[in-house]
Amino acid sequence: MRKKRLANNTLSSLILQITTIICGFILPKLILSNFGSDVNGLVNSITQFLQIFAFLDLGVGAVFQSSLYKPLADNDIVKISEIYVSGQKFFTRLAEILLGYVIVLIVVYPFIANQNFGFTYTATLIVAMSVSSFAQYYFGMANGLFLTADQRGYIQYNVQIITLILNTLSCYILIYLGASIHIVKMTTSLIYLIRPIVLKVYVDKHYSINKKAVYTDEPIKQKWNGLAQHIASVVLDSTDTIVLTVFSTLANVSIYSVYYLVISGLKQLFNATTNGIQALIGELYARQEKDELKKVFGWTEWLIHTMTTFIFGCAGVLIIPFIMIYTKGIVDADYNQPSFSVILIIAYAMYCIRLPYHIAIKAGVHYKETQHCYWIAAVMNLITSVVLVNKWGLIGVAIGTLVAMTYQTVWMAIYDSENIIYWPIKSFVKQIIVDILISVIGVIATKNIKITNYSYYKWFIAAVEVAIIWGIVVVVVNWIFYRENLKRLTQGLKNNR
Repeated sequence: MRKKRLANNTLSSLILQITTIICGFILPKLILSNFGSDVNGLVNSITQFLQIFAFLDLGVGAVFQSSLYKPLADNDIVKISEIYVSGQKFFTRLAEILLGYVIVLIVVYPFIANQNFGFTYTATLIVAMSVSSFAQYYFGMANGLFLTADQRGYIQYNVQIITLILNTLSCYILIYLGASIHIVKMTTSLIYLIRPIVLKVYVDKHYSINKKAVYTDEPIKQKWNGLAQHIASVVLDSTDTIVLTVFSTLANVSIYSVYYLVISGLKQLFNATTNGIQALIGELYARQEKDELKKVFGWTEWLIHTMTTFIFGCAGVLIIPFIMIYTKGIVDADYNQPSFSVILIIAYAMYCIRLPYHIAIKAGVHYKETQHCYWIAAVMNLITSVVLVNKWGLIGVAIGTLVAMTYQTVWMAIYDSENIIYWPIKSFVKQIIVDILISVIGVIATKNIKITNYSYYKWFIAAVEVAIIWGIVVVVVNWIFYRENLKRLTQGLKNNR
């Protein structure tokens, strides 16, 4: 049953992320072509300000989900109901806070952002983009996280796939018909209202949760620590766009957002492969199956490091040609930023490398013990970005992200080694050395691959060539240092044919 649910979650999550990536490239391109870089920058800037709440499942939601692992494993319906009711109350309260936050944002944002749009234009756009966020926390957050904790995340992933496709088609038609950006974004919000409604209906039908359960002791431990960790995570993730909004230009925000489209797509692919693993590690930790836990963690660490090195290595070679093709015909900003792209890719490669250690912290419910790491990383990113943005612009904020991600990755690996998985830190050091070795050889082997006349066809041919070369490097180096893992991967692929 574990393997079947893991397979269902991983497959549906992977399909969701691929769909998200495809749709994520289509809509910004339409906005860029029809509304220009400044409007695209404004939309992405507002999105980042709203993501303080839009990514709430990384904070309190993560604690809510982690708290459910043990009662779900024990089939303790009383405890499950108490956690569910507590979580729903908290999300409802946060929805009300979100409403107040949006009102403040409407009043303040038009004056702090370095933009040339009128107050009414900007304020109404914020309203249009915030509707779905409010509905998500008021109606659907608890249900989605509950299904994920019960290793049935594929239910909500499938709903998201449908709404993403529906939204992309609707926005394409509206833009083609000449609709304003406000109508386009309001349509998106209304379509995304489908998600919480469907999840509520499913949970009500398939689970016997007592939604009137009364409890004396708070069933979700470390709730506020999770919120603190979440805020620090969002600050870390959103600093670049916010700093560029305040201290630079919306054109630079637009340039950053286009590069981040590629980076975000890669991040989503990695998150897709780890969504099911987190629930599995959470269950193993709750049951204290220590040997199996170490086995799963060790495999996850190697797989994520290897995938990160391969995928981000290829991206480092291919991202500039892709961006040049993607932004062809757009001349109101300079999208050719090679130094910025290299630093940003390394920074988010570190983000993906930290995933197994981040997953272990969430599965072990160690929020209180680790929240200072998130705060320190957030402050490091913010200070470095603000100090460097005036002199180096996009490169400055990318350096801030790299410094913060590197610190967080190393800190988490050490913490997990000493407090949760008890995985030897020398395994992490060895893995990092292998990652660097692969990267150096891969860069040298592909440095002469050039794309002179930009087109998607020529880019695809070059991408295949780069992937083959990096793939060979990854296999050869791992055959030397991680032969047993490589054999296990090959055997697993054969068995799934």
